[in-house]
Amino acid sequence: MNLNRRSFLVSGASALALLGVAAAWPVRALAKLVRPEAAFTATNVNDAIAGIGGAAETSAEIVFQTPEIAENGAVVPVSVTSNLPGTDQISILVEANPNPLVAVFSIPEGTLPTVQTRVKVAQTCNLTAVVRANGKNYSVSRETKVTLGGCGG
Repeated sequence: MNLNRRSFLVSGASALALLGVAAAWPVRALAKLVRPEAAFTATNVNDAIAGIGGAAETSAEIVFQTPEIAENGAVVPVSVTSNLPGTDQISILVEANPNPLVAVFSIPEGTLPTVQTRVKVAQTCNLTAVVRANGKNYSVSRETKVTLGGCGG
């Protein structure tokens, strides 16, 4: 192998690696801006809701589905659909968990404001969906009974 070719290949690989790292910096910075750290470390529902934008009024425009009885608290399916115009964030909270805020989803403009996921539920309690639409928070809660293996407590 020619020394010039080797130097070119090593320089090219180094430049690509540097470009990859530089491209990842904005994504990491954006993640820090979007993630509400205080809300995720809150130990009660009220503090968690305060961390994602403050008080929420109850709304019938949110379709929140959770099982009435969860056979396994480690994997409880939930889905949230917002019929509120201007929805840009959907959050899910589990009242009895050590840290109630379990998920925050950013909803890009022009997309259907619906999410489905599975959450851990420590014990029978209320699950709450909080939707931010036009800068204001709205919520709906449902009780889910857990019969087996919650996430502690």
